[in-house]
Amino acid sequence: MTRIAVNGAAGRMGRAVIEAASARDDFDVVVGFHVDDVDDIQGVPIFHADDLADGLAEHEPQVVIDFTVPESTLALADACVDAGVGMVVGTTGFDSGGMASLRSASQDVPVLKATNFSRGIQVLLRTIGEAVSALPDYDLELMETHHNQKIDAPSGTANTILETIQEERDVEPVYGREGHAPRQEDEIGVFARRAGDIRGEHELVLAGNDEVVSLSHRAEDRGVFAAGALDAATWLAGKDPEWYSFGEVIDDT
Repeated sequence: MTRIAVNGAAGRMGRAVIEAASARDDFDVVVGFHVDDVDDIQGVPIFHADDLADGLAEHEPQVVIDFTVPESTLALADACVDAGVGMVVGTTGFDSGGMASLRSASQDVPVLKATNFSRGIQVLLRTIGEAVSALPDYDLELMETHHNQKIDAPSGTANTILETIQEERDVEPVYGREGHAPRQEDEIGVFARRAGDIRGEHELVLAGNDEVVSLSHRAEDRGVFAAGALDAATWLAGKDPEWYSFGEVIDDT
């Protein structure tokens, strides 16, 4: 049984992770952390985010699952390095310095970072790579839609899709268009929408030769991401310090 902690335990994804773990018999959620004062969630003791070191020392999780904001994740990384605890990170919106700090932590503890823990997204990424390579002259447009509380734009998943595309083609992202904006040959339009409680939608359109190819993924429930993060935590527990990806989990299970 994998002993896990949840950072951002009272948030949307934190609660989803705890709920998903409670339905499985291979996890013990031993502690949670949150920026607000919360006594417990489904019987899980919750420490204030300022007390990371105390919570990790007292409850000794093997892995912490983190869906928060970059500042919180980086504070967690410092505490995990000190405690020797692995990290599964689903937080997005890091700047280059933040990513460098997180990668630095992977020299001391195992860190698995993903912008999306959906198995379907992993399939989509691989399909996109093949499609972009096979259709080198087609125009590309990328759209993503999320709930109205999401802070970063474009989404981390959209950025991962863009990186996958750029491994195959030299394209320059254009973030939205207005006014006189004729399309350039080597550009890709990237658009972000925020509305309601949409869990996550991503679509890549490839158009040319009098045809349109649309590759898309829609998450119906946050439980999809929670389940993937739990699978990642099980896989990561006991691993050597290193930087890991969710794709490795998919390939190995």
